[in-house]
Amino acid sequence: MRTRLLPLLIVLMAGVLLALGFPLAASLAASEQQRVVVDRLDDAARFAALAQFVSESSPGTDERQATLGGELASYHDVYGIRAGIFYRDSGAMAAAPEDWVVPYEGEGRRAFNESLLGRRSHDPPQVWPWQRDARLSIASPVVRDGDVVAVVVTDSPTGQLRSRILRGWLLIFAGEAAAMLLAVGAAFRLTGWVLRPVRVLDAVTHDIATGRMNSRVAATGGPPELRRLARSFNEMADNVEDALEQQRAFVADASHQLRNPLAALLLRIELLALELPEGNEEIASVRTEGKRLAQVLDDLLDLALAEHAAAELRLTDVGALSAERVASWRPVAEDKGVTLTGECGAVTAWADPVALSSALDAVIDNALKFTPAGEEVTVTVVPDRSTVAVVVADQGPGLTDEELGRVGDRFWRSGRHQNVKGSGLGLSIARVLLTAGGGGVTFAPNEPHGLRVTVSVPRHAPAERDPGQGFTERQPYGPAE
Repeated sequence: MRTRLLPLLIVLMAGVLLALGFPLAASLAASEQQRVVVDRLDDAARFAALAQFVSESSPGTDERQATLGGELASYHDVYGIRAGIFYRDSGAMAAAPEDWVVPYEGEGRRAFNESLLGRRSHDPPQVWPWQRDARLSIASPVVRDGDVVAVVVTDSPTGQLRSRILRGWLLIFAGEAAAMLLAVGAAFRLTGWVLRPVRVLDAVTHDIATGRMNSRVAATGGPPELRRLARSFNEMADNVEDALEQQRAFVADASHQLRNPLAALLLRIELLALELPEGNEEIASVRTEGKRLAQVLDDLLDLALAEHAAAELRLTDVGALSAERVASWRPVAEDKGVTLTGECGAVTAWADPVALSSALDAVIDNALKFTPAGEEVTVTVVPDRSTVAVVVADQGPGLTDEELGRVGDRFWRSGRHQNVKGSGLGLSIARVLLTAGGGGVTFAPNEPHGLRVTVSVPRHAPAERDPGQGFTERQPYGPAE
């Protein structure tokens, strides 16, 4: 959702900045040009005041006309601006340079014609930085006895004006870029604030999905819609937890209550066997099935207890614990003619020692069951950055790809192994025990044949894990701001 919300906010903020930046740039250009126009109008008014006293009857001999010509020449030499005073018939009273005349068309002619009507130039076309050949023409009338007798025209280069406009635009661009960076930072913070309740809800959902049913969302803050969503989610989680608790209680009670009748039935079978001839196949089959049913009930009770019990995590030496379990199962392996070896270096992780021991017992027991005599079962402790893995690899018949997808399911057993003793609950119990502590168990083929079971536990304490990937010591998340 962040990838959708963040571009939307950035585009909106960029649009606002552009909507403010373009008018500001245009206003800056107009302001700079207006300063030049006012300055040229002042110069033109000064020349018009001098031209009022020049006599038209004796051109070339009037001292005032000579003075005016000198002023225009100095003005052109200093500023590079062409300037001239022209009679109504476009004849020159004085001009600098001397050969300069009023243009026959363009902005200069328009300004000249406008001043003949007694108006000064006030709104010349805007000059933009990319117009390298643009010039600024300003005209002002020379009025004598209420009549316009001549016009002062100035034609200015625009290099400095365009440079000032460009510098101003660069400053505006720098300000816009800085504002855009701030806007992007604000957008990141804003999306984080808006999506925080969603992240909290996602983290709690992940906790519940991985078996931490006591995780809840704090519904004490935020808008009313999110508070209602948090309360509804907590109610749903409570109902799901209650249903699972009832299911666990039923399995535990049923397995416990069936143990006594089954024990009595097995006792009666033994008494009945005394009345039958020794070696009777039917009574032996009934005795075997009864013992198998008792084992299933015991495993069901263990599974219910494992699902109900909370993991007591502590910093555990996984290598030492694995070596201990290998030593405990080695006599069983030797009795079957299987070699059981362990490579268990010292490495610590956060785990429930009892649960991890039980899970390793289930996995090693399963490996020894299906490994024929003369083959080997290896137990290897492999640490990495975030987890410690205990890999149990056997050299039994292994499983097909389809069977690998089902291994670990409750009561599931491969059709090729139905004659092997077991209830199909051992690996399920191991998975439940490990999941309660933040660990897990995975299955893969072993080369050249057999099964490779990996038991993993986390190396970091629960409080140090990412809230999106774990839990926070049974505290409710919140508030949903």
